[in-house]
Amino acid sequence: MARQLWGRFPFVQAIAFLYFRKGNRIQNLMHQLKYKKSPETGIRLGELYAYELKRSLTFKPADLIIPVPLHPIKFKKRGYNQSECIAKGLSSILSIPVSTANLVRLENTETQTKKSRYSRYENLINAFHILDTSEFINKHVMLIDDVMTTGATLEACSILLQKIEGVEISICTIAYAE
Repeated sequence: MARQLWGRFPFVQAIAFLYFRKGNRIQNLMHQLKYKKSPETGIRLGELYAYELKRSLTFKPADLIIPVPLHPIKFKKRGYNQSECIAKGLSSILSIPVSTANLVRLENTETQTKKSRYSRYENLINAFHILDTSEFINKHVMLIDDVMTTGATLEACSILLQKIEGVEISICTIAYAE
């Protein structure tokens, strides 16, 4: 996963818990999390991921966990943010606070699933905004998402975050799609 992000923005680490392949159990699990009203799946996956991270000799804990935000319309439709559920699970085991108020999604972009890498990036260029940068100054933040395919969403969020003084970014996802 890190290799796919190299050169796009600076980061401390980029790690995924599982591999996502079409038709495998992980795809079914992610579908359940996102579309089948199963926020507890995200929390439990976050907890399991956290136990693995604690065992890792190379994991560098962050100061703050930031889930990739959903647009309010999508949040209202789904009832929860799957990345926030994952973040809560991680936080409960790693004892790292979660920030959900300052990184916000301004644009309700169309689904990314059928877009190329460049189209995904273009679709997200102005989709996110930081309301109060002071929370992130001189912090190592762990940006959380459910699945990384091209990395466009994580890149758009990271480009905003890296403009803040002293911010270091780590990327953590439940799954990485090869």
